[in-house]
Amino acid sequence: MSLINTTVVMSGVDYFDDAQPINPFMDKDTPIDLSVAAHEHDQIQAALESAGVSVHRVAPPQGSQDGVFTANWALVRGNIAVMARLPEARKAEEPYAAQILREQFGKEIVYIPDNYKFSGQGDSLPCGDYLFCGSGYRSDPEAQAFVAQTLGLTRIQLRAKPQLDSSGEPMINPYSGWADSFYYDLDLAISILKAPDDNKKGLIAWCPDAFTPESQQVLQDFDGVDKIEVSEHEAMTALACNLVSTGETVIMNDGAPEFTAAIEAHGLKTIRLSNPELAKGGGSVRCTTLTLE
Repeated sequence: MSLINTTVVMSGVDYFDDAQPINPFMDKDTPIDLSVAAHEHDQIQAALESAGVSVHRVAPPQGSQDGVFTANWALVRGNIAVMARLPEARKAEEPYAAQILREQFGKEIVYIPDNYKFSGQGDSLPCGDYLFCGSGYRSDPEAQAFVAQTLGLTRIQLRAKPQLDSSGEPMINPYSGWADSFYYDLDLAISILKAPDDNKKGLIAWCPDAFTPESQQVLQDFDGVDKIEVSEHEAMTALACNLVSTGETVIMNDGAPEFTAAIEAHGLKTIRLSNPELAKGGGSVRCTTLTLE
């Protein structure tokens, strides 16, 4: 069996905040309890390490409200890190992440061209040589085409459904100025559970109701991986897809019993955690970890 997510980078919750609510989960009028968030973050690290994952902790970028969500810093494959281009509220993370990946982990730093948006691993999920990409909110398809070519991956381009206003029109986030979605990053709608191995397909989970009809069709027709379907109720209320799998053990949120049963039916173990404070920032287990290997 090919193990995945064997080495990850995590930071900390020191500056975690939602004062600039750049996604639909954030509410600047709902305070975040940093002590609770720190406990949740530590529990994620402990669960990962119990599953055999090597966790490297780095200090969070100073003053950055979303610096705890390291998944958005880059997409890493081998010795190359393709750096993200983030919303204005997260700009301070970009040079910091590049410095960390270059100086502490020896990665070759590559930048996205032409001011395209790119949300790093949050919106680009590798499964073997496939790269599942979400565009339209935090990432542009041109950026993901560049990433796929740079890292030698085959791109499957997708789009989640937009957040709608009271009149049924797509919403623009007033803080980022970008279109918005409850699945603003793909890691809220798709999970990578197993990599392809010995002529066996990889295994992903996906929430059909998270996607536009066109992208639903793309995934239904795609035969390169086996698939588990996740209900929108579990994807939304438990951020169920925002998980980390080693290919043997899945570290995930509690509150998704149907999805948990489906994962275990495929021979995977599960470790279930409660992360409601981190969820106030629109992220959970997957968002807090950047995979290096």
